[in-house]
Amino acid sequence: MSVESAVDRDRAAAHRERLAPYVEPHLARRARGEKHPVHDFMFGYYSQRPAQLLRWSAGFPESASLDEVRERRPLIETTRRLLAATASRPAHTGCFGLHEWAMVYRSAAHGTRHPQRLRLGDTATDEVVESHRITCSHFDAFRFFTPDARPRNTLQPGRDDRPDFEQPGCLHAGMDLYKHAFRLSPLVLSDLVADAFELAWEIRVLDMRAAPYDMSGVMLDPTGEEWTPVRIETADGKREYAAAQAGFAERGAPVRAALIAECDRLLAELG
Repeated sequence: MSVESAVDRDRAAAHRERLAPYVEPHLARRARGEKHPVHDFMFGYYSQRPAQLLRWSAGFPESASLDEVRERRPLIETTRRLLAATASRPAHTGCFGLHEWAMVYRSAAHGTRHPQRLRLGDTATDEVVESHRITCSHFDAFRFFTPDARPRNTLQPGRDDRPDFEQPGCLHAGMDLYKHAFRLSPLVLSDLVADAFELAWEIRVLDMRAAPYDMSGVMLDPTGEEWTPVRIETADGKREYAAAQAGFAERGAPVRAALIAECDRLLAELG
């Protein structure tokens, strides 16, 4: 075995070891037919399967050909355009996670997206929505607003105008760095995919801690901690959420920059 292949083998093992604490509990729950209200999102909403996440790639040109780069040129270009537009804007941290509340606004008529009961009940949850300014900039969150909540949003993002709205303080824009990274696989190094995955995992926890659902007793992988709410309906909860949101925006910036650099590198290969 060559030195290079031995190094790749070690890096592949390290990659799998890094992500196993997230993947293995999910696979065990799936085998038992159990659902997790927080973590299943990472393996359901996002289309990359656990086996794909665990698979190591050294990136282009070690793990992919120039033909693959050429075939994915439209994806690379649109991804770069969205990431660069997002990075060009300041982080807005005043939304307080109200997108999740708008998704259950007037739930007595529209229902909820999760089986857990609402922490404040139907009426008080509606009052939180009605007493706040909703400023969601992310289409893939906005599209799940209830019909009564959609007109309350100050923005009306659409499916095809994401570069006009995305901003780096948005939790969903931070989580979607994982989507952009794995969609570029195996053209990009798997370390970058893992970085984006771990960031998205932590953001998802905050996203649901600030949501209106009561998830008492839910345990969080891989720490084993019990879920606790961020009570964004209070001043203290707003401060806690905004501080965490700013921290994730700061952590997401180098991941976004690395993805932009990878897109530039791949496009340069095409001339």
